[in-house]
Amino acid sequence: MTLLNDLPRPGSARLAVRVTPDALRRIRGGHPWLFDGSITTVNGSSVPTTSATAPGTAGDLAVIFDDERRFAAIGLWDPASPIRVKLLHHGSPTTIDAAWFAERLATAVGRRRPLAESATGPAPTTGYRLVHGENDALPGLVVDRYGHVLVVKLYSAAWVPHLADVVPALLRLVPSRSVVLRLARALSEQPLHGLAEGTTLHGSDVDAPVPFLEHGLHFEADVLRGQKTGFFLDQRDNRALVGAASSGARVLDVFSCTGGFSVHAAAGGARSVLSVDSSPAATLAARANMQLNTDIAAVAACRHSVTVGEAFGVLEDLGSQRGRFDVVVVDPPSFARNAVSVPRALQAYQRLAELAAPLVERGGLLVHASCSARVSEADFVRAIHTGSARASIELDEERRTGHPLDHPIGFPEGGYLKVLYSRPHRITRRP
Repeated sequence: MTLLNDLPRPGSARLAVRVTPDALRRIRGGHPWLFDGSITTVNGSSVPTTSATAPGTAGDLAVIFDDERRFAAIGLWDPASPIRVKLLHHGSPTTIDAAWFAERLATAVGRRRPLAESATGPAPTTGYRLVHGENDALPGLVVDRYGHVLVVKLYSAAWVPHLADVVPALLRLVPSRSVVLRLARALSEQPLHGLAEGTTLHGSDVDAPVPFLEHGLHFEADVLRGQKTGFFLDQRDNRALVGAASSGARVLDVFSCTGGFSVHAAAGGARSVLSVDSSPAATLAARANMQLNTDIAAVAACRHSVTVGEAFGVLEDLGSQRGRFDVVVVDPPSFARNAVSVPRALQAYQRLAELAAPLVERGGLLVHASCSARVSEADFVRAIHTGSARASIELDEERRTGHPLDHPIGFPEGGYLKVLYSRPHRITRRP
């Protein structure tokens, strides 16, 4: 814990912040973000227009007041971010200190108790999210658990001075062998007092992929270099649903990444699984994760193959070859990073549906996902139906799913995961 003890500690000073009337309404409604353009004064002075000259340091506590100097909220100040304050508490005044962080973390961990208790059940899960940022009222902070390793991912430098309180509190709640730090891309060029991507915050260094269980199946997470914190934990329940639908099936897993859907399909009794991803490293990880489970007879019997290639092109090739599958899973990355990219994202979803739906055997299952928060569920589902119709295929919806237990939705922008299960069938054209 020496590294944590060497980090700067937050001072006793507070930034007094006043905001626009519209921002105040959002804050009183419990929204976790305060944008720089909504701030009118800091400590009684007008604020600079650029983050480079903004007052205060990352991690300072900022207190939001109304025009009558009544308390509205308190949060973490981040002068380098357009989300200038990550709001921790709304309503009545409170003290933000080690005890406050411990209590808020305990609440978050308590929400995941059913997952923790599953570790002693017949299909244990030891890989799940402990803290889901804004949605657990800890904006900018994510904590994932992989067996005996915790991964703390920061999306704001404002958390750095508070890690000396956060990490010990986490370890009291979830004793772990190691705690690894991951950083959002935006933090790569900011001074973080000696912290860097992959820094070990507690315990022994992690020098190999970390094993964990998901519904009783074995996986490994590259917590140092893998996407997010090493694995896409939010699709855990959907992977289990696909596994349950895969008995005797030929399965196509597009955007397979490290093979989560592929392994569950094999364990569910799939005859064959084709994993498609543009990353050679991801397909190698998919093979490795499949190999971890060959002690299961169904996995050992499943014919698993991988294709490294761009998804749209691979789907076009499979269509031209008249490839057919009983289950097709399409789980692309986020296509809409900002509002401007939403129309293009919807076009991409349409094209994927147009290419994927014809590959589904009669009576088969199409599973299409979106992790784009800026794309609404209604627009996403409409895009999938529109794309399928272009291929003269109609979709009979079977179910829609969203966020799992460990990825709660705490504010409107917090909802992002949407998954549509449907049964495609060709449209009969009347003469």
